[in-house]
Amino acid sequence: MLRVEGIEAGYGGLPVLKELTLAIERNEAVALIGANGAGKSTLVRAICGLLPLAAGRILQDGREIQRLPAHERTRHGIAVVLEARHLFGELTVRNNLELAAAHGERHGTAQRKFHLDDVIELFPFLRTRLDAAVQLLSGGEQQMVAIARALLLQPELLILDEPSTGLSPKVVREIVGALATLRSGGMSILLVEQNVALAVETADRAYVMALGAIVRELDAAAWKSVLGDETLLQAYLGS
Repeated sequence: MLRVEGIEAGYGGLPVLKELTLAIERNEAVALIGANGAGKSTLVRAICGLLPLAAGRILQDGREIQRLPAHERTRHGIAVVLEARHLFGELTVRNNLELAAAHGERHGTAQRKFHLDDVIELFPFLRTRLDAAVQLLSGGEQQMVAIARALLLQPELLILDEPSTGLSPKVVREIVGALATLRSGGMSILLVEQNVALAVETADRAYVMALGAIVRELDAAAWKSVLGDETLLQAYLGS
């Protein structure tokens, strides 16, 4: 589905990503883990078109997309929930979702269409908060709105950048449950996460990132036992 080949990118001439390669197949969830400063969010920004590449290619189903602007990549089925969420705080939850739904109706590429009822079923709290201003919601509620909004763009690949950061354990459990539901429906997911236990529960396999590069690729067997790999956790995650 998505392949990143030897990409390099950075800020103001300062390189961050270094000949980085990874792949996400259709209908699988892949985790990207690493300590703060590893370059995980920079990679997300490069994939979704918010950061230009200095070298390398990004391919979706064999088509090069690295030159497409960010809004065009959503039309090609890539939706991202950034760590900062970037919701319209002064608008209601309904308004935020309707804006995404309108875009998704025009440009969505997924075979299965998400509708407002689908995201409400996924996050039931939305039913009573649709007419509340987003800025009045808790951080956890805003995160769920951000995920719901991304789904209404009708993605084939959902990218989540540190979705559990700063959230209560209860909200994290709700998000994990929602991701499990999406996985059972065949959604492809790239989960960028420092919480390794959460990532193990959600993803099929993983890449470990450090200093702007992929330093380990963990297949399904190695990934499921990663919490017992103290050498890896200490070396790359500081756990």
